[in-house]
Amino acid sequence: MHPAVARDPVRALAASRIREVANAAMGAPDVLAFWFGEPDRPTPSFIVDAGKRALDAGETFYLPNLGLPDLRDAIAGYASRLHAGSGPAIGADRVAVTSSGVTALMLAAQALVSPGDRVVAVVPLWPNLTAIAGVLGARVETVALTIDPRGRWTLDVDRLLAALTPDTRMLMVNSPGNPTGWVMPADAMRSVRAHCRRHGIWILSDEAYERLVFDGSDCAPSFLDGADPEERLVVANTFSKTWQMTGWRLGWLVLPAALAPDVEKLVEFNTSCAPGFVQRAGLAAVQDGEPAARAFQAYVREGAATLTGALAQVPRVHPVTPDGAMYVLLRVDGEPDSLELAKALVREARLGLAPGVAFGDGGEGYLRWCVARPAATLQDGVDRLARFLATR
Repeated sequence: MHPAVARDPVRALAASRIREVANAAMGAPDVLAFWFGEPDRPTPSFIVDAGKRALDAGETFYLPNLGLPDLRDAIAGYASRLHAGSGPAIGADRVAVTSSGVTALMLAAQALVSPGDRVVAVVPLWPNLTAIAGVLGARVETVALTIDPRGRWTLDVDRLLAALTPDTRMLMVNSPGNPTGWVMPADAMRSVRAHCRRHGIWILSDEAYERLVFDGSDCAPSFLDGADPEERLVVANTFSKTWQMTGWRLGWLVLPAALAPDVEKLVEFNTSCAPGFVQRAGLAAVQDGEPAARAFQAYVREGAATLTGALAQVPRVHPVTPDGAMYVLLRVDGEPDSLELAKALVREARLGLAPGVAFGDGGEGYLRWCVARPAATLQDGVDRLARFLATR
């Protein structure tokens, strides 16, 4: 009898190291949990109310694969305001609504990546991205960020361009980055996009944190800025971060219009459609959620400043100041094993952080701390870390 096992790429997937640490906290309600990438605040009430109204109206049926026309139009207008500039507006025919941001990434990869394809990723990186390529049988190679003289994450663009050889099928980039908070500069994006255009390389850009940028801008640079509508570029986004809708599971893709029919088929085979009441909540977020988006950006920016400043006062601790997203990565002198350290912090300090090893190459030796919390809660966590290290 043949053993009941999944195919090799699936079996090769590593289980979530973040979940492994969280599971170690089972039965310990006094743990301060900063391991997941979500805020402590619930979804704004006007978004919740829109979802409730849709449920009360009976919007519980199948919908078009690519999403409600009203929502696609609204997303197209939103993306155009942020990224079209003086160029052509982004049309609704380039928008696909998806059942979460991670589903958006999977759909894009399913449409474009085949077994044996070479995929390049900028790391440290949220593990789902590289895992998606691996599940599809691609060969994933990485280019690592480094720390610059200012003590911030930076990318050697020339090194990345050298890695993007003509046999590369796709580049995966996440900016603002999880877990680093790195923001790819606009000039680097232009150079990379031009290089990929010359060599026919697809870009899959995860821009889930585009509104969480700390330089005073409304949003981070995007590969959509100045892009030709039909070039080989797919941008994935989500409602989870900008509008605090992590549990709603709603996202979108902006892609070439010619690719939309194929993605439409893949949506049918994966999820059929995103739920109607969830899409109505998303429509309220896009149409009326600018004040909420700006307020959340300020909240996260304050949290990042508070945490990095407090961590810098703790002996042996070295935080890396982020430029965006909602995390701070830190390393501790003499603690190279991030998984062991994260588990010890849960057991002994009741402090829940994500181990850097969860984020692949370049992440080991670091811990990731979600900053979307009140200042007092962040300081409580820093105090717990300091007391723990004083005895270790």
